[in-house]
Amino acid sequence: MNDIKMTNANRPVMLTIREASEYVIGLSQYQIRNMCKSGKLPCIVAGKRYLINRDVLLKYLGIELDYE
Repeated sequence: MNDIKMTNANRPVMLTIREASEYVIGLSQYQIRNMCKSGKLPCIVAGKRYLINRDVLLKYLGIELDYE
C-alpha cells in the first residue's frame, strides 16, 4: 500500500474568492467569482464557497513561481 503523508510543505494552498482578490492586485472579487462560475478558472465548490488553488490561480495569470 502506498502511504502518502501530507505535510505543510506539499499541501495545496486554497484561497477563498476574497483571499484571492487580496492576493492578486487588480482582480476584484466579482471578476474572480465570474471566472469561477464560467469555468475559466478551475476551483472547488464547497457549499456556497469557491476555493481556488493558489498555484492554479498564479499559473492561470501567467505567473510562474519557483517554490523549491
